[in-house]
Amino acid sequence: MRKLLLASAATMGALLVTVGGAQAQPVSQPAPGTIAVHLNGYLQFSIGDFGSTLNSHAGNKLNPITTDGDARLYGGFDAQTLNGINYGAQIELRTTKSNAGESVGSNSTSTAGTSSFYVKRAYGYIGTSEAGYVRLGQTDSAFSLFQTGVLEGFGDGAQWNTDGGLINALPTQVVPSTFIYADASALYATDKVVYLSPSIAGFSVAAGYEPSSNGLKEGTANCVQTSLNLCSNISSTNVTQSLSQRKNTIDAAVQYSGDLGGFATKANLGIINAAPVNFTGVTTAASAAPFGVKEMTVYQAGVQSSYAGVTLGAAVKWGAVENGYAFVPKGSRNGLAYIVNGTYVVGPYVVGASVFDEQSAGGFVAGSTADGHFARTLSEYGVATGANYVVGKDLTLFVQYMYGHQHQPGNTGLGNDGNTQVQVVSTGATFKW
Repeated sequence: MRKLLLASAATMGALLVTVGGAQAQPVSQPAPGTIAVHLNGYLQFSIGDFGSTLNSHAGNKLNPITTDGDARLYGGFDAQTLNGINYGAQIELRTTKSNAGESVGSNSTSTAGTSSFYVKRAYGYIGTSEAGYVRLGQTDSAFSLFQTGVLEGFGDGAQWNTDGGLINALPTQVVPSTFIYADASALYATDKVVYLSPSIAGFSVAAGYEPSSNGLKEGTANCVQTSLNLCSNISSTNVTQSLSQRKNTIDAAVQYSGDLGGFATKANLGIINAAPVNFTGVTTAASAAPFGVKEMTVYQAGVQSSYAGVTLGAAVKWGAVENGYAFVPKGSRNGLAYIVNGTYVVGPYVVGASVFDEQSAGGFVAGSTADGHFARTLSEYGVATGANYVVGKDLTLFVQYMYGHQHQPGNTGLGNDGNTQVQVVSTGATFKW
């Protein structure tokens, strides 16, 4: 039994090797007065079959069999001074998206580039295990780092939160876009300052401040008098208001980790608040948000517990928020989402499943004549199941099934009178080093 539990722990460790920036500091613990340089990586390939209500449109049809994947590089270093202060940095590079072409590099029409890499995370840190750590740069903050009860460590490791899964090959309108995942690039790919406290009696706290929703060097290319709306630190504009551009974002979270009667348990509470860039222009009934937008205030609570290889978790998020962590137009409803999930690890095998449900304003914008007759609520739900075989700490094989549904009467952008359905079956491999 002991050998089986040890194997299960090793399996979960292989699955949860971080492919983002959410790991504790430092990545590796160097000896005092030394530095450790690392270049880690991630490669995922998947192939499968999918179907959706928008597979065919205007004489075009999608091939239901497709492949997709992702490649990432994680470079950085960890160091420790002679008096025990840890510091270091990490940069995460990812492959970018492009339009369809004959092969890699053949497509020159994509504004995002062809088959290039871009910076997703880039941050430095300094601190100690006794005093806590400060992060500086393009990184996860408290709301993302302390997310609890959202279990993604099965199947392709991301499900509806993927960047490289098969659902990326589907029309964007057909895929549920949920804010139940706080580990979203809209939150972590921005420049900020974050503090992470040490654990005291099982409790840890974190807080972050982000002046604008820009990353490193973003919004600095054309910051001139005639184009102030392109500056990274803009606070108001007379150009049509953006539903995603933030200023003065503050988040905070507390997490408890401990053993409760033999159950390894975590629980968290968190909040994020952001102000919109003020619109000072002339509003019209057809503008994107004629009455303006609410401040973004989102709350989250989550819990998860593990025993004998079984982990169960649940989380809920609610507040003035839209999908993609965008602002809600005034007069439109707030968002509410929850997820229930679980995993079972035995030896080199993992099985898992999750169900999420969400209600938000969707395409409804109060006071806009462009709405037509939208219902006030976009309802979305999704199911994901998956199984893994961990070949070794650097290689995992997986199979996965997902089903998603969206419903908002009158929202013709979803097709079929505001209804979409999608299902995906895939298999593949994940390499990490």
